[in-house]
Amino acid sequence: MNNAVTLSSLADINNFRTLAGPVLIIMILAMMVLPLPPFVLDLLFTFNIAVAIIVLMVSLYTRNPLDFAVFPTILLITTLLRLSLNIASTRVVLLEGHTGPDAAGKVIEAFGHFLVGGNYAVGLVVFIILVVINFVVITKGAGRIAEVTARFTLDAMPGKQMAIDADLNAGLIGEDEARKRRLVISQEADFYGSMDGASKFVRGDAIAGILIMLITIVGGLIVGVMQHDMELASAAKNYTLLTIGDGLVGQIPSLIISTAAGMVVSRVTTDQDLGEQVLSQLFNQPQVLVITAAILAVMGLIPGMPNFVFLFIASALGAIAYWKKKSPVTQLVESVAPEIPTIEKTDASWNDVTPIDTLGLEVGYRLIPLVDKAQQGDLLKRINGIRRKFAQEIGFLPPVIHIRDNLELRPNAYRITLKGSVIGQGESYLGMYLAINPGQVTMQLPGTATSDPAFGLPAVWIEATLREQAQLHGYTVVDASTVVTTHINHLIHSHAAELLGRQELQKLLDHLNTQFPKLIEDLVPKLLPLSTVQKVLHNLLQESVHIRDMRTIIDVLTEHAVQTQDAIELTAIIRTALGRAILDQYYPAGSEVQVMSLHHELENILSQVMQTGGGQSAGIEPGLADTLLKEAHSAAQQQEKLGLPIVLLVPGTIRFLLARFLRRALPQLRVLAHSEIPDSRRIKITSVIGGNK
Repeated sequence: MNNAVTLSSLADINNFRTLAGPVLIIMILAMMVLPLPPFVLDLLFTFNIAVAIIVLMVSLYTRNPLDFAVFPTILLITTLLRLSLNIASTRVVLLEGHTGPDAAGKVIEAFGHFLVGGNYAVGLVVFIILVVINFVVITKGAGRIAEVTARFTLDAMPGKQMAIDADLNAGLIGEDEARKRRLVISQEADFYGSMDGASKFVRGDAIAGILIMLITIVGGLIVGVMQHDMELASAAKNYTLLTIGDGLVGQIPSLIISTAAGMVVSRVTTDQDLGEQVLSQLFNQPQVLVITAAILAVMGLIPGMPNFVFLFIASALGAIAYWKKKSPVTQLVESVAPEIPTIEKTDASWNDVTPIDTLGLEVGYRLIPLVDKAQQGDLLKRINGIRRKFAQEIGFLPPVIHIRDNLELRPNAYRITLKGSVIGQGESYLGMYLAINPGQVTMQLPGTATSDPAFGLPAVWIEATLREQAQLHGYTVVDASTVVTTHINHLIHSHAAELLGRQELQKLLDHLNTQFPKLIEDLVPKLLPLSTVQKVLHNLLQESVHIRDMRTIIDVLTEHAVQTQDAIELTAIIRTALGRAILDQYYPAGSEVQVMSLHHELENILSQVMQTGGGQSAGIEPGLADTLLKEAHSAAQQQEKLGLPIVLLVPGTIRFLLARFLRRALPQLRVLAHSEIPDSRRIKITSVIGGNK
C-alpha cells in the first residue's frame, strides 16, 4: 500500500513538472490582457526580483556553462515576465494613478519614493543610466562574446570530433564516453548560438522599457488632466513618479539578468566557480599586491588626497601580500637516491641473465609523474586500455609493456622498445598540450614547433591556457599522456606480427580450447606444428589482417593441412576465406571497390618470374623492379589524391611476391588477390601500373 502511494506521488510530481512550463507561459501571456490588482502586482514584482537574483547566484556558482544550459530559455521567459508586468502595471497606473502614489502597489511606490527620494527628475536620470548600462555595456558585450564564441565553437567542431575519434581509436575511451563527448560538443554549439539570439531579447527589453516609460508619462498626463481634472504639475508628479517606480522595478531585475548572462558567456570553463577563480588568480601573487599597496600609499601621502582611505586600503593589501608570502607552500620535492648494493663475494649465476622485455617504455625523469599513481598519473591506466582495445581489434592480447625511468634520456623524452630495440621515440611536456594541425587550422599558435610523434603531422606544444583557443581554430589538442599512448598504440599495431610469439600463440590457443576444444586438438599438433601456425598468423598480421576470426582460420588450416604444410600457401587459402573481412577494412559493405591494377603484360612477366625463379622466394630483375616501384608510387599518389584506399588488385599467383616486394617502399599499400574479392562486390580499376611499358 505504501509503495503504491509513493509511486502515485512520484507520478503526480512528474505530471506537475510537465505542466509547469506551459502553465507559466500561459500565465505570463494572460497578464498582458487581464487586469491585475495592486497586491498581485506586488507579489509578481517581488517574484521577478527573486528570480533575477536566483539566476545571478546560479551563474556565479556554475563551473561549466553547459551546467546552466537552460539559461537562454530563462532569458526569454524572464523578458516576457517583465514585459507582461510592465503592461499590467501601466494599465493600473493609467486607470488609478490619480488616486495617489500607491495606486499601482507598494513595490512601485517604494521604488518611486524611497530609492529616488520622491524626486522624479532624479528617478528619470537613474532610470536612463540603468538602461544605458544594461543596453550599451553589459548586454552588448555579452551578446558579442556569445556571437564570437558560437562562431569559433562551430569552427572547432571538426577538430574536437577528430580528437574524440583519436582517443576512441587509441582505446583511451569507450563508445559511451565518445558518445557523451560528441553530445557535449553539439550542446556547446547550441548553447552559444542560443545565447547569441537570447541576448537580443534583453536588448529589446531595454528599448521597450524606454518607450513604455515615455508612453506612460504622456498618457498619464493626458488622462490626469483631461479625464480627472488634475493640475498639470500634480499630474506630472503623480504619473511620473509612478512610471519611474515601475521602470526601476523592471530595469533592476533586467540589469541583474544581463549581468548573469555576461558572466556565463565570458567565463573560461574550469573546475572552480567564479569566486574561487577570482581569489586564486587575482590575489594569488604577493608581488602584485605589494606594488599596488606601495602606489596607493604614495598617493595617500599627497596633500589634499583622502589620506586615511588610501593608507587604509594600502595597509590591507600589504597585509594580504605578507600573509600570502608567509603561508606554507604545499610542494614536496623528494629526491630518491639509489641504494648502493653491497658487494658480496659470490660467483656469477644464471640469475644474472635477465630476459629482454618484449615491449618496453623508457621515460625521462620529468615524465615520471605520468606513471606515478600517487601523483594522479594515468598513463598505466591508458596503456591497459590500449592493450584491451588491441585485443578486441586484432585478436590476441599483446605482451605487457614494462615501464622504467632512464636517466640517460632527456628530461622530457621517452622511447618505445621492442625486444630491446628502439622502434619509436619522442618528447612530451607535462602540463602542456600538443596542438596537432590536421591541415585546416585558421591561425598559427605561439609555442614550440614539432611534429606529432605517431603520424608525423605538424604540431606545436602550447601552454594550457591556449587549449581552448587552439581547439576553436581547428587544432586537435591532446595532453602529454595522450601523446605517449597514441604513439604506443600506433607502434603496436604496426608491429603486431612481431608481438605474436610462441607464448602469446599458446595462450591464444589455450583460450580458444575452452570454446572449441575439438578443433584445437585436431589441428595442433596432429596436423600442423605450432611453428607453422605461428608463421601463418605472422603472415596475416604482417599485412594488417586481423585474426579475430580464429574459428575460420582453424577450420581452413584443418581442412588443407593434409594437402600442404607450406605456410605461404596456407596463408593464401586463409586470405581467400577471410576475403570479406579483409575487404571491409578498406571498403564499407556495399560500396564500389576502386583499386589499382597491373597491366596484363606486366602480370605475365611477373608470373614467368615466379615459375622460373623458385616460386614465392623468387626475386625481380633490378631494372623491372625500379620501373615497378616508380609506377606503383605514382599510382599510389593518384589514389591518395582521390581519397581512396591504396589497394592493388593482382592475380593470386603473384600476390605474395608483390606484397613482399612493395612492403618496404610503400608500407601503406595493400595487395589483394582476385580470389579475395567476393563475387557480390563491384570492382572499378582507377589506374593501371605498367600500362606505358
